[in-house]
Amino acid sequence: MRETGAGPRVLLRRLREMMAEAMEPQERLDRIVREIAQNMVAEVCSLYILRADSVLELYATEGLNPNAVHLAQLRLGQGLVGSIAASARPLNLSDAQKHPAFAYLPETGEEAYHSFLGVPVLRAGRTLGVLVVQNRTQRHYREDEEEALETVAMVIAEMIATGDLARLTRPGIELDLSRSVNLKGLPFNDGVGLGHVVLHEPRIVVTNLFNEDSDQELERLDEALSSLRLSIDDMLSRRDVAFEGEHRAVLEAYRMFANDRGWVRRLEEAVRNGLTAEAAVEKVQSDMRARMLHMTDPYLRERMSDFDDLANRLLRQLMGRGADALAEVMPKDAIVVARSMGAAELLDYPRERLRGLVLEDGAPTSHIVIVARAIGLPTVGQVKGAVSMSENGDAIIVDGEDGQVHLRPQGDIETAYAEKVRFRARRQKLYHELRAKPAQTKDGVPVELLMNAGLAVDLPQLADSGAAGIGLFRTELQFMVALTFPRVEAQERLYREVLVAADGKPVTFRTIDIGGDKVLPYFKGAQHEENPALGWRAIRLTLDRPGLLRTQIRALLKAAGGRELKLMLPMVTEVDEIRQARAIIDREVRHLSRFAHHLPTSLKLGAMIEVPALLWQLEELMQAVDFVSVGSNDLFQFVTATDRGNTRIAERFDPLGVPFLRLLRQIAQAGQAVHTPVTLCGELAGRPISAMALLGIGYRSISMAPASIGPVKAMLCELPLEALMERMEDALANHGAKTDIRAELTAFAREHDIPL
Repeated sequence: MRETGAGPRVLLRRLREMMAEAMEPQERLDRIVREIAQNMVAEVCSLYILRADSVLELYATEGLNPNAVHLAQLRLGQGLVGSIAASARPLNLSDAQKHPAFAYLPETGEEAYHSFLGVPVLRAGRTLGVLVVQNRTQRHYREDEEEALETVAMVIAEMIATGDLARLTRPGIELDLSRSVNLKGLPFNDGVGLGHVVLHEPRIVVTNLFNEDSDQELERLDEALSSLRLSIDDMLSRRDVAFEGEHRAVLEAYRMFANDRGWVRRLEEAVRNGLTAEAAVEKVQSDMRARMLHMTDPYLRERMSDFDDLANRLLRQLMGRGADALAEVMPKDAIVVARSMGAAELLDYPRERLRGLVLEDGAPTSHIVIVARAIGLPTVGQVKGAVSMSENGDAIIVDGEDGQVHLRPQGDIETAYAEKVRFRARRQKLYHELRAKPAQTKDGVPVELLMNAGLAVDLPQLADSGAAGIGLFRTELQFMVALTFPRVEAQERLYREVLVAADGKPVTFRTIDIGGDKVLPYFKGAQHEENPALGWRAIRLTLDRPGLLRTQIRALLKAAGGRELKLMLPMVTEVDEIRQARAIIDREVRHLSRFAHHLPTSLKLGAMIEVPALLWQLEELMQAVDFVSVGSNDLFQFVTATDRGNTRIAERFDPLGVPFLRLLRQIAQAGQAVHTPVTLCGELAGRPISAMALLGIGYRSISMAPASIGPVKAMLCELPLEALMERMEDALANHGAKTDIRAELTAFAREHDIPL
């Protein structure tokens, strides 16, 4: 481009003139790519449109073979163009042909061109196509040139979204938002919800793209930002949830982002380049979404989703569509569909109208999922394409049992799920009635059913679920939702709140388990590791940074004054690590005693069995601790060398297989031999069929998500344990053909009329 800043304005002015002229869609596209090439002094400019069949079709070009238009095609992910569409990220190369993703299409005649700049055509985060410029000489395109191309891509996205190119699309390959669609994700919270779509990021179509007066638009932007900041301040001062530490941290993040100069500067720059304030927000928002989609760290992705939500709030401010206006049109059976969102955003919606939550992103431990679980909302995550395929008001069914989402369902599916909801309502009534009933088997054997927790919002479920206590309190979640290391006072306040809510029931606090996939951006000691699951994390990290552990231990000791304190160490590999941790604990006890602090009445120290090395130290381990807890998720992953996040192998090995159950039985027997209590925490405990397997191999204490306690207790009350133990003994002793334990358990349940 000629002079920095002038190019985009000239180009946008020319595009505005072209948009106002009456012409055929193909002629308009041809003129657009010609104008871009001329403005950017590029020898080639090409536009590829993503079809509904995941094929990128060349729609217009200046510089390549014109006969290739509507004939040249690339699959999503194929070549440089396909890679840009799949990743939703720009690609700037000085020698494109040396890039490993380069794919040569002979019909285009592009072999003579080396430098390459391609940007995704994005609208509301959805990839609609790819816009490319190329030159023969090897050069790296400047940042302002990339910015200009992204701005033009946004204009083209609006042309596509408003149907301007519909006549150029062959029948059958256009995106049909009226068809019934079944989407598969991961079940994050049990339950079934029938209702209508409410897009958390409603696609507000920005029809006015080009400004007439940049100064006036900058003034509008500044006023909207001021209103946004005031609304956030108001939220912090009046919302009840704001005074719970973890949620206050989320809201404080909104305040910080709203005052972020870098974000505001990008908005102002887009306005100066010729866009309206609304179009500037839409452009910066799309850029932010594209970057967010490819961040691997879950904490940072959560923070970036907060930033994304903030941009939507600003867009609604500019267009006079605030949160109140959204609530007015919200249906009584709302199912929120979002890429990702913060806990505070979910709590913006009237709870009495919510029936479910669908996330394109998310993880079982993200705080949005934890809050959804706390308010009993059926939730399915990792549903790719849910936002792109949905429109506000679409009928939708969320099945939190198996991770299914039915969008615009057919009548027979709707009828079947309506019956399923009625059946679940009857079953939930049964679970509620079981709350006060003792957790014991049909033949009178008591079993301790505990719940897992990690934040203050989990605590009401202790009474609601009828759990005997908290078998695993994940203390690291408080660290993950904070902007800085929580001070000892904040930690003490949370731990005391947990113990008060438990009202005498046992609580097991797991010491901070950060590292691996739980990266804290404010912790400068952490570095990128090739294999973080096997790296510097949990007890390894806190023994190397004893100040972290000492601070937490001090907070726990002070919070538990006058009560029993149960501490559990994660990721223990050697018994000596327990001795080192105990020395730190003893030091803190002596320190607090010296200053006459009220100390716990008793202190019990336990360890998690997650690392296979402990299996050859079981005798020493049982002598060194007061209790143990089996972390079945990590233990299974390490024992079978199976990355549960890898879809190719995640289902290859079954935790209910004979080898792993034999190993779990060995741990239970080692505890029984020396009377050391053994609890199992993990996904295995939360399903009736796998909980039944655990009881059959000797476990009498299991900890699970609160929603799982009802179904597991219903199974437990009908279970003849002695008969099951004999059946499991025979199954695990079979050295011949492979034994299908699931089939054995299902048959046993059927024979004894046990609900699964």
